[in-house]
Amino acid sequence: MLGRVPESSTATAAKTRTRKPRLDRICADALDTAREAAEESGDGVGEHLTVEAEADRVVTHYFDCTLAGYRGWRWAVVVSRAPRARTATVSETALLPGPDALRPPEWIPWAERLEAGEVGVGEVLPAPEEDDRLMPAYLHSDDDAVEDIAFELGLGRERVMNRAGRAEAAQRWYDGDRGPAAPISESAPASARCGTCGFYLPLAGSMRRAFGACANVYSSEDGRVVSADHGCGAHSEIGEYVDTTPHGVAQSETVYDDGGSEVL
Repeated sequence: MLGRVPESSTATAAKTRTRKPRLDRICADALDTAREAAEESGDGVGEHLTVEAEADRVVTHYFDCTLAGYRGWRWAVVVSRAPRARTATVSETALLPGPDALRPPEWIPWAERLEAGEVGVGEVLPAPEEDDRLMPAYLHSDDDAVEDIAFELGLGRERVMNRAGRAEAAQRWYDGDRGPAAPISESAPASARCGTCGFYLPLAGSMRRAFGACANVYSSEDGRVVSADHGCGAHSEIGEYVDTTPHGVAQSETVYDDGGSEVL
C-alpha cells in the first residue's frame, strides 16, 4: 500500500505565497480605531469605503478623501494584531491615489522638455556625457573634413558629431523654415534654388551636398543655413527665371528745354 508523499518545504512555501490572505475579523472590526488614526493624520476623512486583507492579521481600511483637489484619493490606515491578541493596533496611515484619482502629469526631466531654439541669451546648456549625437574625437567621425582638420592641427575637438547626430540635424533643417517646403521657397520661381545662386556658400564636410549659408545681404535668409533646394526672390540670376521689366508703362518722348540756351 502506497503512503502519501509529504510535500517539500519549497512547495509548502510556494503555496503559502500564492494563498490569498483571509480577512481578519478583529482587524476588520477596528473601524473606529482606523478612523481616529486617519483624522489625526490629516483633514478630509470621509466615509469608509472598504477594507482589504494584506496578510495574516493585517488589513487596510480605506476612507474617502474630501479635500479639494484630491478627487479619487483615499486615506489608507493599516491595522494589525499579534497572534492570539484580541485588539488591533494601527501600523501606518497614508493618503493614496485610488483607481480614478486625479493625479499630476508624469514628471519629465528638464533636459527632455527642451525644444529646438529654447536656449536664449545668457543661458547655458551643457551637453551630457551620454549625448547620442556626439562621439569622442579620437574615434573616426565618418566626416572627411573633420578628419582632415584634426590631422592638420595635430589635435582636435574633444567630441564631434557622429553620423546619427548629423542626420538628425540635417532632417531638422530640411523640414524647417530653410527647407524646400517653407512658404518663401514655395512662392519663389521653381528654378530659383539656392544651390544655383551666386550668394550660396556650401557647408564643408558631409553637409556640403545638401546645405549652405546664404550671403545675400538683401535676402531674409542672409547668414542662415539653407538647403540647396530652398529658394527666395533674391536669387543672383532671378532675371533669367522671371521677367523683371515693368509692363503697361508708356515711355514718354524725351523733351529738351533749350529755351534759355544760346546757339553758338
